[in-house]
Amino acid sequence: MTDLTPPIAETRPHSFTAHGVTIEDPYAWLKDPNYPEVDDADVLAYLEAENAYFEGVMAPHKALTERLYEEMKARIKEDDSSVPQKDGDWLYWTAFETGGQYRKWWRKPVAGGAEELILDEPALAEGKEYFRLGAIVISEDGTLMAYSTDADGSERYTIRFKSLAEGAPLPEEINGVSGKWGADSIEGAIGNIVFTSDGSGVLYGLTDEHWRTRTIKFHRLGTPVTDDAVIYYEEDASFSVGVDMTSNRQWIVLATGGHDTSEIYLLPASNPLATPLLVSPRKTGREYDVDEHDGTLFIHTNDVDPNFRLCTAPITTPGEWSELIAPSAHFYMTGIECFKDFFIVDGREDGLDQIEIRRYDSPQEAQRIVFPEASYDAGLGNNPEYDMAVLRVGYESMVTPGTEYDYDVATGTLTTLKVQEIPSGYDAEKYRTERLKIVARDGTEVPVSIVYPKDFPRDGSAPLSLYAYGAYGYAIPPGFSTGRLSLLDRGFAYAIAHIRGGDDLGQQWYLDGKLEKRANTFNDFVDVAKGLIADGWTSAGKIAIAGRSAGGELMGAVVNSDPELWGAVIADVPFVDVLNTMLDADLPLTPGEWPEWGNPIEDKAAFELIRSYSPYDQVRAQDYPPLFISGGLNDPRVTYWEPAKWAAKLRATKTDDNVLLLKTNMGAGHGGKSGRFESLREAAEEHAFVLWQLGVEG
Repeated sequence: MTDLTPPIAETRPHSFTAHGVTIEDPYAWLKDPNYPEVDDADVLAYLEAENAYFEGVMAPHKALTERLYEEMKARIKEDDSSVPQKDGDWLYWTAFETGGQYRKWWRKPVAGGAEELILDEPALAEGKEYFRLGAIVISEDGTLMAYSTDADGSERYTIRFKSLAEGAPLPEEINGVSGKWGADSIEGAIGNIVFTSDGSGVLYGLTDEHWRTRTIKFHRLGTPVTDDAVIYYEEDASFSVGVDMTSNRQWIVLATGGHDTSEIYLLPASNPLATPLLVSPRKTGREYDVDEHDGTLFIHTNDVDPNFRLCTAPITTPGEWSELIAPSAHFYMTGIECFKDFFIVDGREDGLDQIEIRRYDSPQEAQRIVFPEASYDAGLGNNPEYDMAVLRVGYESMVTPGTEYDYDVATGTLTTLKVQEIPSGYDAEKYRTERLKIVARDGTEVPVSIVYPKDFPRDGSAPLSLYAYGAYGYAIPPGFSTGRLSLLDRGFAYAIAHIRGGDDLGQQWYLDGKLEKRANTFNDFVDVAKGLIADGWTSAGKIAIAGRSAGGELMGAVVNSDPELWGAVIADVPFVDVLNTMLDADLPLTPGEWPEWGNPIEDKAAFELIRSYSPYDQVRAQDYPPLFISGGLNDPRVTYWEPAKWAAKLRATKTDDNVLLLKTNMGAGHGGKSGRFESLREAAEEHAFVLWQLGVEG
């Protein structure tokens, strides 16, 4: 029989002094001194005890979890495949097989011929507890492939190579490279790997012992990896460097920077050992990115306005910038991309995505792609070729499943290629969506995207799920979710609060939620909840809230400040030990995070500010709502001890009898378990917890 007594972490004396203030931290021992190796017996015993307690408490709800999982799984087309896209002489696409957790990558000649399996993720993942593809890149002539994989969630990837011409792997491997959390299309360089134009080798980003990418190297195929040349090394530990290519694939882009500053160098794709061409030296607070067309650089920058502008410069004198498109008070320019006959300006107007096509000979005239709904998420899809007359575009809304279009630039027509299929059935008419504006305590209007059943009562009787992130200038789009339907079909409304800290309404919206203005993020979230209550959408105690990573920090802050509002809280890999993490310059990401949160080592004001809201430091003796906390043992972004210490301190301090669960994935990292069905199972557990705590019939 499982012991349902909550684990109590022992306290061990530990304190430190900074800026004349002594901080007691009796749970500091949960940080294994051998990290990133975690082998301390006491630490592992505590995490395993919490996991056993989690399993025991959730055991009576296994049937509900399984029912939710089967619902969610039934909404996924198991044998799904992507729409093929042309790149050179080949059509590329991916496909899942029925029951498959991972994709297979295919291609066939445009001129006709047999299909060719170029990468078999299921075979690569076989027998592994965790697997993630970080990058897949094809050489210009289509004969070689490089791909990277992560086998434990630590985000240290291994690059391997394959001769597509011969259908055979090449012998060399490169370990410890950086990458993204998963490739889903072949489009130029994904995840810090690019081929040179002749396919003789690749440039890649190397991750150091602190998980920082400060080195770009060149590997020539057929030579020892130990001979790889260093192309660039970043001296500033707060910066990280990545590698990409211009749209025409003529230039390799070396981009280095932090949260608010960037610097770019260019290399000829035909000569990676050439001296890098500096576009413009770094200036603190200035961000820019670059594409190139016909000898002219197109430079997207916030140098004069937080809503960005577009400049050009001759590649021969890259620092001489001339304004091409001025900044706008209403249009937030988020990016640009050059094609042979036109360029694309991406942006948001009043928080809604816009895609503009502009011609080189008349750049002031914008041709916008018109979308049908008042609130939506849209953007360019996979458009790998430089010479394109028809663009691949993605679209969805909170009631419209993911839709893939071809947009004919000449005629302005959208052709539907694929609509996300929901095998168990979906009727959009059963739901309604709105974009609300709720006034925060300082008078600022905060947008809220909400979806709900069409017969949803507005008398405060119904439950509501509220989600937000609110950091790093990352906007949460009002997109579609099949998993969310399990809540909507049980009478919930689901709302996304577009709070300050994200860049939903422009970069100033982001700036107004960071550093000394960080409290705006937390206040916006609480005030949105109170506004939804005032408007009859729900009532205090009937709101389930969720946030991940920095959004988990948000969860920690608002359960400290307004615990009575929340009926259930999901805090995934939560960044809650903010003060300790920002004081530890040896942690993987800390130096690069100081522009976001402040540097409490050198700045007493930053120390006091972070201490004032750091969720772990602000745990107090009061009633807390039911909490579901998760962590990942191999997570380099939010280290496992942050949720563990927070859970331990909450257990020892809170005055209520509400359930508190800590689940640590012992073989995964920041993204949770890998595989499309395993991630569904984790979502089903969280939904089951919410339904249980809010007393909603399963």
